[in-house]
Amino acid sequence: MKNFTSEITYKTSRSSGAGGQNVNKVETAVTAIWNVSESFYFSDEEKVRISDKLKNRINSEGLLQMTSSESRTQLANKKIVTEKMLEMVEKSLFIPKYRVKTKPSKRQVQKRIDNKKKLSEKKDNRKFKF
Repeated sequence: MKNFTSEITYKTSRSSGAGGQNVNKVETAVTAIWNVSESFYFSDEEKVRISDKLKNRINSEGLLQMTSSESRTQLANKKIVTEKMLEMVEKSLFIPKYRVKTKPSKRQVQKRIDNKKKLSEKKDNRKFKF
């Protein structure tokens, strides 16, 4: 996991929700902003991959923005939003393994059919025949 926290800029704003007077006078909500295209920590291929995977969160200027107002303190919200951003970028860089489709062998298919026939015969023998 690459640590690109030095490229992230932060903005603070007033949180909404519970907190009483603290909400009205203290800017505790933190917005993290990161310019994907101007990053030095990632290659061009990685930047394209990040942009494709996170296109819903990246605005028209190419900025990835995330906001946190979970905590009552600015420092905690800054930590939360940074961790979320790092985790999201790491997940977007993950390349899943290509699944090779396989078929059961002829022997396995025949064995399964034979087992089905045996079971069918067994159940058929339980029935009363006139």
